[in-house]
Amino acid sequence: MANSPQAKKRARQAEKSRTHNASLRSMVRTYLKKVLAAIASGDQEAAKTAYVSAVSVIDRMADKGILHKNKAARHKSRLNSKIKAMGAAA
Repeated sequence: MANSPQAKKRARQAEKSRTHNASLRSMVRTYLKKVLAAIASGDQEAAKTAYVSAVSVIDRMADKGILHKNKAARHKSRLNSKIKAMGAAA
């Protein structure tokens, strides 16, 4: 446990940032699920609009360091390829 005032403050700050970052990661997962749900429903237009909003959120989190930039790129690439596959199947 932290003993010095400085260590106590850093522990408070770390806990605050941990909960904030967890909230942001959860938001990213929610947007990913929205895109996947639109893909599963078979509605390509809805999937495209959900994808655009998800990309905005994913990029923002990657810039902040909440997500690694390669992980963000991987998510975007996989979602985009699934949406394009819908168009090819139709």
